[in-house]
Amino acid sequence: MAKEKKLVEAITSMNEDFAQWYTDVVKKAELLEYSNVRGCMIFRPNGYAIWENIQHELDRRFKETGVENVYLPMLIPESLLQKEADHVEGFAPECAWVTMGGNEPLEERLCIRPTSETVFCDLYSRIVQSYRDLPKVYNQWCSVLRWEKTTRPFLRHMEFLWQEGHTAHATAEEAEERTIQMLNVYADFCEEVLAIPMIKGRKTDKEKFAGAEATYTIEAMMHDGKALQSGTSHNFGDGFAKAYGIQYTDRDNKLKHVHQTSWGMSTRIIGAIIMVHGDDSGLVLPPRIAPTQVMVIPIAQQKEGVLEKASEVYESLKGRFRVKMDDSAKSPGWKFSEQEVRGIPARIELGPKDIEKNQAVIVRRDTREKIVVSLDSLADELEKVLNTMQKEMLERARVHRDTHTYTAKNWDEFTDILENKPGFIKAMWCGEQECELAIKEETGATTRCMPFEQECISDVCVHCGKPAKKMIYFGKAY
Repeated sequence: MAKEKKLVEAITSMNEDFAQWYTDVVKKAELLEYSNVRGCMIFRPNGYAIWENIQHELDRRFKETGVENVYLPMLIPESLLQKEADHVEGFAPECAWVTMGGNEPLEERLCIRPTSETVFCDLYSRIVQSYRDLPKVYNQWCSVLRWEKTTRPFLRHMEFLWQEGHTAHATAEEAEERTIQMLNVYADFCEEVLAIPMIKGRKTDKEKFAGAEATYTIEAMMHDGKALQSGTSHNFGDGFAKAYGIQYTDRDNKLKHVHQTSWGMSTRIIGAIIMVHGDDSGLVLPPRIAPTQVMVIPIAQQKEGVLEKASEVYESLKGRFRVKMDDSAKSPGWKFSEQEVRGIPARIELGPKDIEKNQAVIVRRDTREKIVVSLDSLADELEKVLNTMQKEMLERARVHRDTHTYTAKNWDEFTDILENKPGFIKAMWCGEQECELAIKEETGATTRCMPFEQECISDVCVHCGKPAKKMIYFGKAY
C-alpha cells in the first residue's frame, strides 16, 4: 500500500499550489522531460501521442477547407527578415542566430525561424504571377525557436511544435474571410475534441501580431481563473506583400499586391488540456483526444481464466477504441493510480466474480463513477460512457468559465474583482492604448480580446471614464 499511495502523494494539491500541481502532473503523467538545453523539452511518448492526435484531427479539418501542406527551411537569411520593419522589430529579442558554418564564419547571419512569414513571402513572390495562381492556402507542421527568458512546460518553450498556416489571396475580402474561417476551425476543434469552450474575438492593436492589420484569438480559462491564448489568426492585409514584392496580374491586366493571412496553434494547447480538466490525481483527458481511451485491468489475474478473459475483452474492443491492457505484475491499486495519473478516460475492471456473472465494471476517470455492464454489451455501453464523459467535461468547463466571468462597471469594481475573484472581467474600454497600458501596469491584467459578441455594460471606460468604444475581456494570463 505504501507504494500505491506514493504515486498520488507525489502530486501537490492544485488548491495548495497550482503551479507546482501543474509541474507535478506533467512529470508524473510522463508527458515531458527536461533536456540539457534550457527551455527545450523532450516529448515523451505519452505527451507526443496527444500532439499526434491533435495534428491528425486539425490536419483533417484544415484540408476540408482546401489547405495544402508544405515544408519550408528553418534558416532565414537576415536580409530577408529585415524587409518588414514591424515584424522584425517584434521578434528581434527572441531570435537565435547561426553565425558559423562548420569552422567558417558566415557572410550573412541566419535566423532559426521564430515564425515563417518571411520565407512564405519569399516563396509567394516566386510562384505567384497571375490571378490564376491564387489563392495559395498553405500550412506547415514544424518547430520554431524563440529565445524566451522564462520557460514553462508546454506553455512557453524555447523550441516548440506547432502548425503555421500562410495564405495569399487576390482580395482583402477573401483574406478576411479566411482569417475568420480558420479561427472558427480552431474554436470548433477545441470545443468538440478537447472539451474546452473558447471566447472568440479580436486583439487590441497593442496585442496584435507584429506586422498584422488585425489579430483574432481564441481565449480559454484555466482552472485557476487565468487565461490562456490558445490559437490565433492574423489578417496581414497587403503590408507583407508590398515589403516582399508579391504581385500578380489581375483579370483587368493590372498589377496588384496579394492580401495575406497567417494562423497557428501550438503544443501550448496541451497545457490548456491539463489545466482545464486535470485534478489532484493527475491528468484527465477528454476521450476524443486521449491516445489511450480505455485500460483493461484484470483483477486477481493469477487466478485461472482471468487473463484469458481479459485478453478476450481487449481483443473485442481494440478495433473500436484506442485500448490497452495492463497485465503487468503490479497490484490492481497501483495500476488504477497509474491509469488515473495518465488521464486515461476509462478503465475496465474484470475479476473472477465478474467473469462468473458475465459482467465487467467500467470506471470513469473524471467522476470515478463505476458502471456494471454485461460483457455481451460492453462495447456499446463503453461508447455511451465515453460520449457522455466528453459532453460532460465540456459542460463542466463551460460552467466553470461562466461562473468565473464577472462584470465591472467602474474601477472600484474592477480592482475588487481582480483581487478577490480569479477569472475573466468584462468591462468597457475607451480604445486608447495609454489606458490599456495603465490598466496592465496598475493591476497586471491584460486585454484578452474584444469579443465578437459585444455587450454594453456602461457608456464609459472602466479605467479613465472617457466614452467607451468596446467591451473587453480582461484577465491575468499565462
